[in-house]
Amino acid sequence: MTFPEIQLRHSLPLLLICDNLRDPGNLGTILRSAAGAGCSKVLLTKGCVDAWEPKVLRAGMGAHFQVPIVNNLDWETVPNYLPTDTRVYVADNCGLYAQAQTSNKAIDHGWVCDQHLSKLHKYEEEMEDDLETGASRGWLPELEVQSYDVDWTEAPAAVVVGGETHGVSLESLQLASSTGGKRLLIPVVPGVDSLNSAMAASILLFEGKRQLRVRAEHLSRDRRYR
Repeated sequence: MTFPEIQLRHSLPLLLICDNLRDPGNLGTILRSAAGAGCSKVLLTKGCVDAWEPKVLRAGMGAHFQVPIVNNLDWETVPNYLPTDTRVYVADNCGLYAQAQTSNKAIDHGWVCDQHLSKLHKYEEEMEDDLETGASRGWLPELEVQSYDVDWTEAPAAVVVGGETHGVSLESLQLASSTGGKRLLIPVVPGVDSLNSAMAASILLFEGKRQLRVRAEHLSRDRRYR
């Protein structure tokens, strides 16, 4: 498929990876935001709803013809579609290490979603089972948490957004860890469980676009005064 030249000219070093997104309306909305933000590519892993399913097409409002989409990928092949030196960031504030590395003050101010605690108990139970059986999965990488509005686009960046039922996968956390990425935290106030996947993706993509624009403006200003 060919894409409009103007779209390719405004493409950014910013990719989106959809992880087990099963809701057609959410995926279509996400694709629309990805096209609007100037994503260079959208990767869909196995388990996502088909990008060309009619409900996704309706919600996408033409986005399918504005941004390249790669469907039905195994996690082992995802790195093949990433530019060299890409860092993978995960939109997830509900993991065990997010809890461990976020201050009590942040929790008090609602910077950690309520879903955090239920996942924490789940991880704790599984780790206790490992200790009892002597097994060592090592499947939960430790990823540093940072606010979504702190600079994370200094290198080509890929953002992973998971489905609302199961969240992001282990494979996405492992990929982020192997590329030097982090968890991106979008603060929410107490009593709000989490953001809709499409809303979270839109916030992160347009924040990435803002960061890239600001960096380009600074570089242009520096060159002008040299």
